[in-house]
Amino acid sequence: MPDADEVERLFRTYHDGLVRYLTRRLGDRDWAEEVAQETFVRALRQEHIASERSWLYAVATNLVRDEARRDERRRRHLQLLAAEAREAEREDPGPSALERAQEAARARRALDALAERDRAALLMREEGLDYGEIAAALELSVGSVGTTLARARRRLAEAYEAMETEQAGRSGHAAS
Repeated sequence: MPDADEVERLFRTYHDGLVRYLTRRLGDRDWAEEVAQETFVRALRQEHIASERSWLYAVATNLVRDEARRDERRRRHLQLLAAEAREAEREDPGPSALERAQEAARARRALDALAERDRAALLMREEGLDYGEIAAALELSVGSVGTTLARARRRLAEAYEAMETEQAGRSGHAAS
């Protein structure tokens, strides 16, 4: 078990980035904090961690994957966003606020439409993990990380563009 100074250093060094990654991954900061806390608790139980950042992100990713409550929390979060959007429409906040909310919702839906590995790779890269760390966390070869990221970016762009086209089609029909 690591000593108190080592645990404190590990926490100071990686906590904020891990929580940002998990918040982007889950869409819920409180839930991200819970998963990060459990990740650090598990780090306390380890005798030795060879690649700290990779290990922490891998454990956090596995915790998220294993959480049975994930789907229920995502559903509730989306229902809350939908209720907020309906409320915002009633208040008529102006087109720019509504457009921003719709764009953010489309981006989140496009990200959610990706395969688990693609989504995790993109979010880890966005958080600053290098190819070696992403490979270790996702159990990939380092050589396949670039391909995985390129494919994930392409699929994200395609999903987002399809959602924009669908939205434009609905808007055009509503105006007719």
